Amino acid sequence: MTTQSLSRPFPLLGSTLLPGLTLCLTVTGGAFVLQRIEEAVFGRAWLEALVLAILIGTAVRTTWTPDRRWFPGITFSAKFLLELAVVLLGASVSAATILAAGPGLLLGIAGVVCVAIASSYLIGRMLRLPKRMALLVACGNSICGNSAIAAVAPVIGADGDDVAASIGFTAVLGVVVVLALPLLALGLHLSGHQFGVLAGLTVYAVPQVIAAAAPGGAAAVQMGTLVKLVRVLMLGPVCLMLSLIAPKLREEADERPPHVTTGERPAAGRPALHHLVPWFILGFLGLVGLRSFGLIPHAALAPANEAATLLTVVSMAALGLGVDVRTVAHAGGRVTAAVVLSLLVLGAISLGLIHLLWLA
Repeated sequence: MTTQSLSRPFPLLGSTLLPGLTLCLTVTGGAFVLQRIEEAVFGRAWLEALVLAILIGTAVRTTWTPDRRWFPGITFSAKFLLELAVVLLGASVSAATILAAGPGLLLGIAGVVCVAIASSYLIGRMLRLPKRMALLVACGNSICGNSAIAAVAPVIGADGDDVAASIGFTAVLGVVVVLALPLLALGLHLSGHQFGVLAGLTVYAVPQVIAAAAPGGAAAVQMGTLVKLVRVLMLGPVCLMLSLIAPKLREEADERPPHVTTGERPAAGRPALHHLVPWFILGFLGLVGLRSFGLIPHAALAPANEAATLLTVVSMAALGLGVDVRTVAHAGGRVTAAVVLSLLVLGAISLGLIHLLWLA
């Protein structure tokens, strides 16, 4: 594959994309089928379709190496569809929902996210993770798990191996958090509101927050969902800040070969304006503004959320299809340690905020 083709990974929205896109959609369909089987057997999905898509894609890539004709559609799915999904996430957040929580809690949530990102990043670097991987783990733990990792990846120039490894480990530990959190809340004698805040600050995905907070009652579920939405809102500003340091990250030496879903590393130097402020960040913030002013019909909110979920799963399937399992396995121990320690720090910071605000 030539440099020109890598710099323009999806030149035609037609037959060029069809093979790879069809493969990604097939993997996505398999992931949703497995999720439904989980729900039928266990009553809930312990591994969501997003995670299953990566696992299936990685399994396919491990047993079969696609030729060049598959690359354009896989690249399109991993990059553009992912960015479009981030934009659609903005429709799920409004200013009214955020302001209803009160200034103290809002500032506290922002503070927890910032401190957690910094702490997690330092932990990752102490464990000798590459800067991009450390940032992915930090943002995934501190904001909204898989969605944050997926959104931050194109901003900092992370490749599919970094993304898949980060999501894989945070997803597994995310399930552990959902199961362990109610026991922790019981031992600490937290009220429903306190438990909801703790769940909203520490659990990754919104459905997982609801599942984790459910033992605390309706108050815990409502507060947990609200806190979680505020955490999601931090995704835009964090991506914007990271875009300012992205050139330094791209200048790092990387011994791994170019990844099929990301191509060559961007050239070093001063980035263009659209790299400093990626279009999908502006789109995300724009939809937040439209939602805040009531310009998005209520009937469109659920379809937008479902479309964002579907597009994210398709993009994760694409990332899985480009993963070198040996690379992921090589970084496994350090990534696991970074995620576990980061989660412990996040939990401690969250409990500190709860104590500080004396929520009841």
